[in-house]
Amino acid sequence: SKWKSKTKPNGKKAPAEEKKHYMEPEYTKVRVMDFDLKDLVALPTKEIDLNEWLASNTTTFFNLINLQYSTISEFCTGDTCQAMTACNTIYYWYDERGKKTKCTAPQYVDLVMTFVQKLVTDEDIFPTKYGKDFPNSFESLVKKVCRYLFHVLAHIYWAHFKETVALELQGHLNTLFAHFIVFVREFNLVEPKETCIMDDLSEVLCAPLPPHTHNHVTER
Repeated sequence: SKWKSKTKPNGKKAPAEEKKHYMEPEYTKVRVMDFDLKDLVALPTKEIDLNEWLASNTTTFFNLINLQYSTISEFCTGDTCQAMTACNTIYYWYDERGKKTKCTAPQYVDLVMTFVQKLVTDEDIFPTKYGKDFPNSFESLVKKVCRYLFHVLAHIYWAHFKETVALELQGHLNTLFAHFIVFVREFNLVEPKETCIMDDLSEVLCAPLPPHTHNHVTER
């Protein structure tokens, strides 16, 4: 890949790219819903404050991505995933002082989820009481959260898609990924140079399926 990230928390190239099983048509056609995601993420006119909409959706995506990761977490270990990789990228963790640390994937995901959980439950940052203002730093914090959550989704596809298929959860993963990508694009929450490593998948999953190819996953 010609792409090289210059932004934290990305790092050097990972080993040569392998075949992307998640791009095979038999998998990309599987979704759990088929309505227009752009309508789903659009800010309801005059009904809700933008920050409230961002807070609500960000919290929901945090919970859903955390849940999706939990389905394969037993396969994501310090031995199987010695670095937090996705496609051609190794993600490094940067602490509050800017110190760079190379983590195993489960360590990185744990740091992400702990960081996000602390933010979304902080009343001063994600206020739930009527009339309480959002902080000036709110948008930048939402962008940071979304960037981290993208890393987790990308790692699931890159390192654990086979396990996801074995659990018959690829429809849920595809729908969650497409919904998340459409949301962050709608509000410019993650820079394209960050998400471009998954652009091939985004292009396929964010396009509406033709009526005759719908392949719904049956809920059990």
